[in-house]
Amino acid sequence: MSPRKVEQESPARHPRETPDLFGHREAEATLLDAYRSGRIPHAWLIGGAQGIGKATLAYRMARFVLAFRNPKSSQVQAAPTLRVDPSDPVARQITAGAHGGLLVLERGLNDRGAMRTVITVDETRETISFFGSTAAVDGWRVCIVDTVDELNPNAANALLKILEEPPQQSLFLLVSHAPSRVLPTILSRCRKLLLRPLETRDVVRAAAAATDIDAEDPALTEAAAASEGSVGRALSLLGGDALKLQQRTAALLATLPSVDPRELHALGDALGTSDRVALAAFIDGIDRWMSERMRTGDVNANLPRLARLAEVWEKIVRAARDTEAYNLERKPLVFSVFSMLADATR
Repeated sequence: MSPRKVEQESPARHPRETPDLFGHREAEATLLDAYRSGRIPHAWLIGGAQGIGKATLAYRMARFVLAFRNPKSSQVQAAPTLRVDPSDPVARQITAGAHGGLLVLERGLNDRGAMRTVITVDETRETISFFGSTAAVDGWRVCIVDTVDELNPNAANALLKILEEPPQQSLFLLVSHAPSRVLPTILSRCRKLLLRPLETRDVVRAAAAATDIDAEDPALTEAAAASEGSVGRALSLLGGDALKLQQRTAALLATLPSVDPRELHALGDALGTSDRVALAAFIDGIDRWMSERMRTGDVNANLPRLARLAEVWEKIVRAARDTEAYNLERKPLVFSVFSMLADATR
């Protein structure tokens, strides 16, 4: 199977379609123990790096709660994990996005058919009618927010209102790539569950399970080794082109604050005009470089510079989302990103 074939014919399955969880056994046990205690917190913030299985764990928990609504039942008390058989009616309904007890808040399409860059307040207000309709009769209701980072300010405030006065038998599972940036008022109402990056072997197993790629494929092994524990990152690197693009980006980042404009033109050309995998690899390369600066920098000596980098990173993320959502040219994004980073590192 060629690298291009991997990208086109083996797209990653959505977390709602993924019954198995690789790694994160401690986090899974925390959720299971809390549920069968009968005193589970009504809201959980599942945080960690992008692509490590946070949404997969959230859907796994939702399936379990909706399949076994009585936490004191013998099935729940004896369950070793949160796994629900894919043939179970609840699991099949959730896979199809058709279970009445599960509401998922995520970015949707705008009036022009393009993906929004945020979750809107109107979408978030769906929680009011969802939890308000015969909840006592129907039992548990679960809301997954994927991700809470993408709530616009009004949407975040709308979610906060229902978190402050949660209905009975309600469960909120908030996925976050950056928990430190979530509104403190929302954080204070959630039990925090932070996931660590996966071991390389778990990245391989999870990526193979989420696609039709053979777990023994050398390309998958190479991508997993370079993924820093992220299944999403490994899948974006599959085939080698994305990995090479990331390496090219890293080489340019190493020259900051001086960058050769000719190299920026070449990088912009390499990103193409509509290749989402290439765009993701470029932004991922920036993210890795930024994380390394934050991790290794002397916080006290370089606090102003770190603050500038954090501010620039937020602007880069917004620009990348707009570029993808509106299918904008990639080259202007490349020049804009490196211009901001050059100013921040001088």
